[in-house]
Amino acid sequence: MKSNRLGHSDLVVPEICLGTMTFGEQNTQNEAFEQLAYALDQNIHFWDTAEMYPVPPKPETQGSTETIIGNWIAQNGQRDKLIIATKIAGPQQGGSQIRDGHTKFIASEISSAIDGSLKRLQTDYIDLYQLHWPQRPANFFGTLGYGNQQAALTQNITPLAETLEALSNEVKKGRIRHIGLSNETPWGTLKFLHLAEQLGLEKIVSVQNPYSLLNRTYEVGMSEIAQFESVGLLAYSPLAFGYLTGKYRHGARPADGRISLFSRFSRYTNPQSDWATEQYARLAEKHGLSLTQLALAFIKQQFFVSSTIIGATQLSQLKENIHAFELHLSEEILTEIEDIHKQQPNPAP
Repeated sequence: MKSNRLGHSDLVVPEICLGTMTFGEQNTQNEAFEQLAYALDQNIHFWDTAEMYPVPPKPETQGSTETIIGNWIAQNGQRDKLIIATKIAGPQQGGSQIRDGHTKFIASEISSAIDGSLKRLQTDYIDLYQLHWPQRPANFFGTLGYGNQQAALTQNITPLAETLEALSNEVKKGRIRHIGLSNETPWGTLKFLHLAEQLGLEKIVSVQNPYSLLNRTYEVGMSEIAQFESVGLLAYSPLAFGYLTGKYRHGARPADGRISLFSRFSRYTNPQSDWATEQYARLAEKHGLSLTQLALAFIKQQFFVSSTIIGATQLSQLKENIHAFELHLSEEILTEIEDIHKQQPNPAP
């Protein structure tokens, strides 16, 4: 499997990262253990989680995903072979069940969050520690149209320099090795980079943002940052919550599908996404591919993608996803993808 250096760091990550947000909700611990073992057998030793997981977030399950991964490590060892990434939840989105609502990106609360993650993961260090979303109001999780109303809400937000200093101190302590962002904007990314250079603090090595055939907004602004500032993309939701597997085509709603189970996941359920998905499905069929293969192979061929985060509720799905990375799309197929994209760009940002 191809590997990529993550930003300017010494981390060399496989082009596939195992996403785990279903562990503890849609997947039992035994099912999760099967996925972790299979992933490692395929040299997918880069695993991503978060203190908020599983999703959807609930008080009774919060932290279960990290706990499951920690139980696997305790049972199987091999910590030195793994690259573990996790994320600190910020205010507003995570819920009051996370650290009793003490979720600002300040030193004391960052330290508390790391304490909790280390305990659940049963390890003494985290390879990549990410801010799950900006503390400030911004366009993430599908929000568009940043304007005066949102800008007015930026009062009482922890200064980015204060957050970066706190994270840098944790790196010095050896509790985290590298830092990254998630659901971040071009402004936020560049600001963190500038502060690191200005203040002599840790430089971010990655940004974990959504990227798929239905959401290519990363290409506008963020891809240029990746090119010139050595910040790699960890692409999440590459299959758009299953939309780009084709299982929701023609209005289908399989009982075990995430969109069927949880009505809150409506980001991809709109007529524009339905139309674009159908066009990509027909294109895949024309070339003897599955829609899953087309969607994942497209992402891996983008220069700014360091690793693609794939998650699955069934081991068979995980196997199909992994094998999709064996493909290389021709220039003809890429041109046809662009033709569809021009007709309906970014239907599910």
